Amino acid sequence: MVGVLRQYGVMTTRRDYYEVLGVTRGADDTEIKKAYRRMAMKYHPDRNPDDKSAEAVFKECQEAYEVLSDPQKRAVYDQFGHAGVQGGGMPGGGPFGAGGFADIFDNVFGDIFGGGGGRRGSQVYRGADVRFTLDLSLEDAVFGTEARIRVPTMATCDLCKGSGARAGSVPVTCPTCGGHGQVRLQQGFFSIQQTCPNCRGSGRTISQPCVECRGEGRTRRAKTLSVTIPAGVDEGDQIRVSGQGDAGENGGPAGDLYVQIKLKPHAFFRREQDDLYCKVPVRFGIVVLGGEIEIPSLDGRMTLKIPPETQTDKVFRVRGKGVKNVRTGHVGDLFCQITVETPVKLTRAQRELLEAFDASIREGGERHNPVEHSWLDKLRGFFEPKARSSGE
Repeated sequence: MVGVLRQYGVMTTRRDYYEVLGVTRGADDTEIKKAYRRMAMKYHPDRNPDDKSAEAVFKECQEAYEVLSDPQKRAVYDQFGHAGVQGGGMPGGGPFGAGGFADIFDNVFGDIFGGGGGRRGSQVYRGADVRFTLDLSLEDAVFGTEARIRVPTMATCDLCKGSGARAGSVPVTCPTCGGHGQVRLQQGFFSIQQTCPNCRGSGRTISQPCVECRGEGRTRRAKTLSVTIPAGVDEGDQIRVSGQGDAGENGGPAGDLYVQIKLKPHAFFRREQDDLYCKVPVRFGIVVLGGEIEIPSLDGRMTLKIPPETQTDKVFRVRGKGVKNVRTGHVGDLFCQITVETPVKLTRAQRELLEAFDASIREGGERHNPVEHSWLDKLRGFFEPKARSSGE
């Protein structure tokens, strides 16, 4: 279906509208709209400056969509072709109809650019999300708790009930935007909408502001909430409390509250993911002869068996005494690092006994202190080459 006419000041061969948009004759409204959006974005003059051919294709797509998006025009076009939709077939006498390209653009790109013009009405705004840091003990993080927190938020004004107007007065329709909350600016082929500068999108103006909120409709207020902390939360975890953030504007929904967990330092334990770590000081006699020591755990006191001749910094693992993961349910372990405590403030008798003991240890040589002797051998090997080199 091809016709010839004078268009945009030049002679052109008019292509089939379905061919222009790249759709079949059986295409539904959604397919046609998607096809037009794709073509319009590709060939728009702003994306193709000084390209007359792209501009021509762009206008051709507009014309095709104006016809195929209207059921009546499409039916006429399917039966009579281009001749059926020229002049009287297209109200307004032009390829864009009475509403012009602005209406086409709003229909297709409104969900992207906030189109729809006055049909949208005044804007409502969702309240902002609020973040609150909660300092939590390790025990409360591991076992869970119910925490009461006091959070500063923007709340709906009690005096004016969110209207922003003083008692006895009411907001009036904004004269700049006519109550729509937006104003339209025409820039070339595009009809761009922006928030009304007079009413800031509310669609209303207030001549007598509320004395409490000064026309804002919201006031800063601290509210007390009870938040359930699930067992196993860790440093940096966030708990979302729906609808407990700042109140919305113009009747919009409230934002959410995000409670971020921060762990307090613990007297014994250091947490790494699901595992717990602690350092345990042990007497010299126990690490030499062996014995049992008492260690802490989150479940209470425990006994740890120390084998004879345990070296300092030895780490013992107690399985299942860590933290149960809040997401996976995996239970971590407890790691106890032994540190040998050097005796202090010895009596004369204790010193004499220790000197005698140390002498007997030295007589045994490498048998009693294999690590020390190995280290001394390495040390001699480190210095001897330097001594020979200096002697030469």
